[in-house]
Amino acid sequence: MKKHPIFTVLIILGIIALLLCTAMLVYLKLFEPHSNLSFSEKIGVITIDGTISDSRIISSQLVKFRKNKKIKAIILRINSPGGSVGATQDICREVQKAAQTKKVIASMGSVAASGGYYIAAAANKIVANPGTITGSIGVIMEFIRFKDLLNKIGINFEIIKSGEFKDTGSPLRELTEREKKLLKALVADIQKQFVEEVAAGRNLTIEEVRKIADGRIFSGAQAKELGLVDILGNFQDAVDAARDMVGIKGEVTLIYPEKTKLELWKLLIKTTAVSVNQIFKNTETRIEYRWNGFHSR
Repeated sequence: MKKHPIFTVLIILGIIALLLCTAMLVYLKLFEPHSNLSFSEKIGVITIDGTISDSRIISSQLVKFRKNKKIKAIILRINSPGGSVGATQDICREVQKAAQTKKVIASMGSVAASGGYYIAAAANKIVANPGTITGSIGVIMEFIRFKDLLNKIGINFEIIKSGEFKDTGSPLRELTEREKKLLKALVADIQKQFVEEVAAGRNLTIEEVRKIADGRIFSGAQAKELGLVDILGNFQDAVDAARDMVGIKGEVTLIYPEKTKLELWKLLIKTTAVSVNQIFKNTETRIEYRWNGFHSR
């Protein structure tokens, strides 16, 4: 050691580096199972939970996972009764893009109905529990009326409009027959889009989907018999299916999206405004891919 001090120092540094690398690997294995620094194969997991009203966060997560070459497959963990048509279609489009380059597996939780199923249908494979509530292939449009209440308290409104249909859906009056006809045509067109997406995603004919696209719900087991679901199982079964689809033999690391400032801000707003939202959530007119039997909090 006295004759070769430099060589000795290099050996010591090598031993220290080896110990540090070993310690880092142990730390990642024990304390950071979802870290991007893990050296095992990676599968991305994106959660779609509750009513779908905004597509920005989920769409952004899909884009990041699609472009991340280290992520071999994507699992969509869906627990949603559906929601806004536009937001649902936005997310569905990003799922379709991701499925062109990576395997996308939809894992259904308690509920994946209407818009929740719309999104799942774009995945390469769908896994559902036997008792998952799914289906509800349909469109709903709701209005609320204040007319009688306002008349009782002596409040009247006058409306000046540029066209016959400009205030269609106003809570101050009932729909006319011409308006009902117009809105029914609108709902029928959006329903047609839903049926076409399911047929394309599930390799079914338009007629096969149309027969069950009357808004009815199914259990996961019933949906499998109808060709709407591929595998009956839980989330871990979805992980195993993803491993098999991309040929992962060793251990796998599940990667979850990092929380963004937008998500944290939305969580704060949701927490502070939940009671107000419960009171007024049905007062606005909207058209949705949503199953009404589920109320998220």
